[in-house]
Amino acid sequence: MSFLNFLLRFMFLGLFGALWLLAGIYLYLSPDLPDVQTLRDVKLQTPMRVYTREGDLIGQFGEQKRSPLAYDQIPPQFIDALLAAEDDNFFQHQGIDLMGLARAASELVVTGEKGSGGSTLTMQVARNYFLSLEKTFMRKFNEILLAIEIERRLSKQEILELYINRVFLGHRAYGFEAASQVYYGTSIDNLNLAQYAMLAGIPKAPSRNNPISGPEAGKERRNWILGRMRDLGYITQQEYAEAVVAPVTAGLHGAQISFAAHYAAEMARQEMLDRYGVEAYNDGYSVYTTINSPLQKVARQSLIDGLLAYDSRHGYRGPEQHWSPPADDANAAAEYWVEKLEAIPQIIGQTPAVVMEIGEDRVKLLFRDAGTGELLWDKGMSGARPYRTENYLGAAPKTPAELFKPGDLIRVVQDEEGAWQLAQIPAVQGALVSLNPDNGAIVSVVGGMGFELSKFNRATQALRQPGSNFKPFLYSAALEAGFTAASIINDAPIVVADNSIEDIWRPENDSGEFYGPTRLRWALTKSRNVVSIRLLQQLGIDNLVAALERYGIDTSNLDANLSLALGTHAMTPLEVVSGYATIANGGYRVEPYLIDRVEDMEGRVIFQARPPTVCRDCDDKPAPAGRKELSMEEILASEAAEDALPQPPRVMDERVSFIMTSILQDVIKKGTGTRALALKRGDIAGKTGTTNGPMDAWFSGYNRDVVTTTWVGFDNYTPLGRREFGGTAALPIWIDYMREALRDSPDRQRPIPPGVVTVRINSTTGGLAAPGDSTAIFEFFREETAPRATANGQNGNGRSQQQEDNLVRDIF
Repeated sequence: MSFLNFLLRFMFLGLFGALWLLAGIYLYLSPDLPDVQTLRDVKLQTPMRVYTREGDLIGQFGEQKRSPLAYDQIPPQFIDALLAAEDDNFFQHQGIDLMGLARAASELVVTGEKGSGGSTLTMQVARNYFLSLEKTFMRKFNEILLAIEIERRLSKQEILELYINRVFLGHRAYGFEAASQVYYGTSIDNLNLAQYAMLAGIPKAPSRNNPISGPEAGKERRNWILGRMRDLGYITQQEYAEAVVAPVTAGLHGAQISFAAHYAAEMARQEMLDRYGVEAYNDGYSVYTTINSPLQKVARQSLIDGLLAYDSRHGYRGPEQHWSPPADDANAAAEYWVEKLEAIPQIIGQTPAVVMEIGEDRVKLLFRDAGTGELLWDKGMSGARPYRTENYLGAAPKTPAELFKPGDLIRVVQDEEGAWQLAQIPAVQGALVSLNPDNGAIVSVVGGMGFELSKFNRATQALRQPGSNFKPFLYSAALEAGFTAASIINDAPIVVADNSIEDIWRPENDSGEFYGPTRLRWALTKSRNVVSIRLLQQLGIDNLVAALERYGIDTSNLDANLSLALGTHAMTPLEVVSGYATIANGGYRVEPYLIDRVEDMEGRVIFQARPPTVCRDCDDKPAPAGRKELSMEEILASEAAEDALPQPPRVMDERVSFIMTSILQDVIKKGTGTRALALKRGDIAGKTGTTNGPMDAWFSGYNRDVVTTTWVGFDNYTPLGRREFGGTAALPIWIDYMREALRDSPDRQRPIPPGVVTVRINSTTGGLAAPGDSTAIFEFFREETAPRATANGQNGNGRSQQQEDNLVRDIF
């Protein structure tokens, strides 16, 4: 009896001492424990996502791939799988599961391996959010104390939500929704039982158990979890039997981008980085851009088609690379080639393939997946004339052996019948950018043929000479200065002393001919170089520079000489299209913008663009003075005006923009842009542009609703070929795009603004037509510049041609 008393006293004292020890440790550690309440406000590192205005995802940026889920978004069967794997007593314990600890210990003793583990989900939340991964007693005790505190402060649903959204699951995926996207390419609510169990098995060893890095280990862990689910009554024996034999279907998936708009997404990324710093990558921002999804797709395909068409006119450049096989062993060679192919991306839909064998009328191809195929002679090989220069092609090949040898890396595409056809990635590059002319919203932007090839955005970064694409800015400045569309400039030889190179400059028209006295309308329609130079000489370079600055064109690096008339001032396509927007919208300067709004993780709008916007129906008349009482209609109108977007500054006379538009419509009707007649519209206006070489090909054009610029050229400034011009290389791209961009835009002429008059003039002299004049035409004039008498043949300022020539020499 005395022994029993001793034992009871010993046990009591031991328990009392243990409680004192635990209390002491708690008192020692508790002041340093983090505040559990902060879990309610935890900010998960969530990537930034970029969307079109229609809500299509076009970009995702951030080191950690994460897509947080609310508890009610988590599939119940996945919760069962997770609890079976990690903590089946989760909804019963208070943060510490003594039975779970005991079971984990017994499994370790019996099997020699860790099974379900001893840490509860709550303890793992404490570790993941607050503690390091070092394995020490003090850290474990902190984990236990925090788990108890978390259970006191948060509901089970909140704890489970925190765990599911934070845990690391391999391949930069944090949280189970992100892991589902990475491994299966879809949301977690679209997965099946076997896939749920596979995901639930990853947290134990993310690098080993994920289905990409360790498919066998992952499958073994999956099957163990399925067995636990069956034993716990979460699934039936039949469900278990079906799931346990399911194959591993995982693959590595990127962000589920709706379609390729990489250049637009990168522009948005850079702007967000400038606006919010590096936190832009982690704070879960949703960035909604002005990009129009359908038109962006059309823009990219139009550019690709145009560059492929150019490339097809200039011959086959041969294989991209040659990989000599390491041995005569065919199997070893195939393995070597497949390994090399893994690093070669598919670009613009063209598949990389290696030539394995060459026959008399076909070649055998090897693809990245180790599959093979055949390229027949009449599927592109027979017409593959070799590229010699930009102006010459070699003779057509007679056999496949003239084109290829085993080990050549080539590109192929499948035709409508599924047969492989020879292809090649164009060496030429291009860009397309399209705006809403009323507010500068970027509707579409393509900065090159393939973002995989080059991340350089030619639409916004490439400074290229616009050539004649620049002339509308010169002519607009001249019209504002008092010239008219009927002003006569003599298209005659001119000699300019170029002091910068100590040489003589003799500019010519593209045709090499001179056409004598020419009206400005006809000179711009036919893109006459000499007339443009003489016009700038009469206008004055300083007056042109001042006008360019008003139009929003950067003149900081401008060379102020007469060559400006031919578009020698380098500009980006975005800068060019912005200038054309001023003409298109009636004379207002708008700034291009891409980001419409930014939302935080909770969907709150933290930024909303309010771009100055042209109001087509606004009445600019001042309100009547002396009114003290306002009607309800006036009050409502006043309130609406306060909410309206600001009006952009007017930088060009509306009448000048109208007359310039009518001239640029003539460019399409009977000038250098007649290919655009294929659109069968009367409201489109535009201008071609070609630089010396030719090295750059441009077309910029618009109607009242859309303004678009296209550019084609080589990044290394090599010539395009003597038969390539803005009208042959760039205009077809513009046509293909605008065919869709204008589909819902009514074909309507701009109304004639007040102060514009129509006058019957002599087509040769530009003066008033005499009665019965058979050459008479009608021309638009600003009212104050309309001709008052029959022209006498002199130019607009009365100077003789000799005086003009002398003045050109003096100015230059």
